[in-house]
Parts: sequence; structure tokens; C-alpha cells
Amino acid sequence: MSKERTQSGRPRQSEGVRAFKRGLDVLREVNRSGGIRAGDVARQLDLPRPTVYRLLETLEELGYVARSASDDRFRVTRHALGLGDGYDPGVVICQAAAPYLAELSKTLVWPVDLSTYENAAMVVQETTHSRSPLSIDRGMIGKRLPMLRTSAGRAYLAACPPREREMIVNHLRRIDEADDRPFLDGERLTRMIAETAKRGYAVRSEGEYNPKTASIAVPIVRDEVVFGCISIIWIRSALTLDEAVTQYVAPLREAAAAIPVA
Repeated sequence: MSKERTQSGRPRQSEGVRAFKRGLDVLREVNRSGGIRAGDVARQLDLPRPTVYRLLETLEELGYVARSASDDRFRVTRHALGLGDGYDPGVVICQAAAPYLAELSKTLVWPVDLSTYENAAMVVQETTHSRSPLSIDRGMIGKRLPMLRTSAGRAYLAACPPREREMIVNHLRRIDEADDRPFLDGERLTRMIAETAKRGYAVRSEGEYNPKTASIAVPIVRDEVVFGCISIIWIRSALTLDEAVTQYVAPLREAAAAIPVA
């Protein structure tokens, strides 16, 4: 049976082939972005929104993408990662942590972030900013947070093995950001690491990084491996550090201990 051909003589794509190609394009765009809304996929690929929504729903049913439990972005799943090298720690921890962040959002009104370490910064992978009526910054997914001036970065540095910490600090010294220099002072850095490790959580409360907010972070640690950090952010004028510690450290620790990372 001969195939229908275009005027150029090439076989015409069937509707099934075209739909399959669009599905792969959508999956590729979700993977490339690390987390993206359906409307943004439609704009990037110049496809009708209903088509993109339908394809994303199909990919979700097949287990290749999942809608975030704390945000309306789609991300690839472990099932999709099996098509490549099979492991992306950011994707894995997002899938594992999202339901726990969603639960935290029901009791902790202030926004909560999940961040992972990436190239001398903590990158926000999941957040409840879009759910929190007290959030002052909705666009947090993918945001890079400095290691020395945020509670997430400090929690990670205090919890990671000494050799990894040394490598990160040396990297920060080479980057030599002006805002980081005071915090790279040897005595000050040693004291911060020791105090944070002793407490088991990190704080940012003196206006560093963002003068309007403060934060607390706890690390997600298994067998001396730090998978990420959970942080809660609040407006400094609304809550003292002592009040925040009393209210938030325990639920953050419980969530960090419960998140399955294997």
C-alpha cells in the first residue's frame, strides 16, 4: 500500500505520528526546564494550550511526568529518568518531598522551600510560596540561594562531610562575591558551622540576603549524605527568631526525617 505523500514527495505524517512527536517534544521541554507550567510549554513549543494539557495528562497517566503537589509545574519522574542515565537527585527529592511540603503548608502559614545543592548555591526545587497568603515572592522555583547568607546554605554546609564543605568553601573563595566576603572570615565561618551543627538547624535572622525576611532551615540527611534542606521564611517584623524556633523547628525536623530519599 503506498503512503500518502506531500508535494515534495515525502511521506505525509499521520495524525498518530504527529501526536507522538508532539508528546516527545513536550516531555523533552519538561525535562529541559526542570519544572514548567503547561502554559509555558505551549508558548515554548508554539502549540495550542488544549493540546499541551492533553499531552501532559497522557504523560502523567503513563508515569513520565508529575504535577507538583506544592506548585502547578510539571516535572519528569523517575520513570522518565530511566530513559536516560536513570538518576537526577533534584527530580528524586522533589517527588519525595512535595507531599510533605503540601502537608506543612496546612499548618505552617509561612512559605516553605525545598532546596538542593548545585554548583556553589542552593537551588529551590519545591515551594509552598504559591499556597501561602503571607508570601512576598511567588517566583521561587529554580532560584539560586547563596550558601553563606541563607539558612538553607548554612544548614547544608554544617551537615555535609568536612571534605565536601572544604571544597564548597574553596569554590566560594574563588568566586569571591563581595557580599560573601565577611562570612568567609575563618573564625566567623568556623563559629557559624559549629553553632549550626550543634543546634541541628540553621538560621538567617539579621537581615543578610533579604533585609525584610528571616528563615530557618533543617537538612535532609541520611548516612552522612545531605539530600537537600527544608526552609521556612517569614517577615522579620512579624515574628521573633525565638518564636519561630519554638513553632517551626520541630515540624521541619519531622518532615526532613520522614521524606523517603531511596
